[in-house]
Amino acid sequence: MKRAVRTRVAAAALLAAATSVTAVVAGTGTAVAAPAPAAVYNHECGAGYKQVNQLPIPDRGTVFLAYNAATGKNCVVTKRNASTGSPLWVGSWIQRNAELKSKQEQYGFFTSYSGPVHLDAKGKCVDWGGEIDGYVVARYKTNCGTLAPTGQQNR
Repeated sequence: MKRAVRTRVAAAALLAAATSVTAVVAGTGTAVAAPAPAAVYNHECGAGYKQVNQLPIPDRGTVFLAYNAATGKNCVVTKRNASTGSPLWVGSWIQRNAELKSKQEQYGFFTSYSGPVHLDAKGKCVDWGGEIDGYVVARYKTNCGTLAPTGQQNR
């Protein structure tokens, strides 16, 4: 019985020592890169627009789709995770499903976001997407107002 107690005490002492060493190493001032903060929709589309969908661009940012129920307009904004640093190629686009002539887009070198691009698409499905530094994402035939329950948009 004494041997078992000594083993547990010794194991607890080793765990405490390891924790202390970890704490010392963590407190040495070595910088560890923190992940970039995720992009957040901040009403870039304007008053009355509410975010209804989003599409992540891994390690780069997010494309946001917003809708204004009063006007029937959709809006797309592509935001980078970090709004500092060198400008990157960023783009946003939206169109009524399969209606290429309705396409609205904005592309360029931006430090924070591209857009907003607006489109009247009340009761219509929309195709939308964005790009950051060559990484392209898109969704097709989404947020169809006629298919959604009153007051809501499909995702």
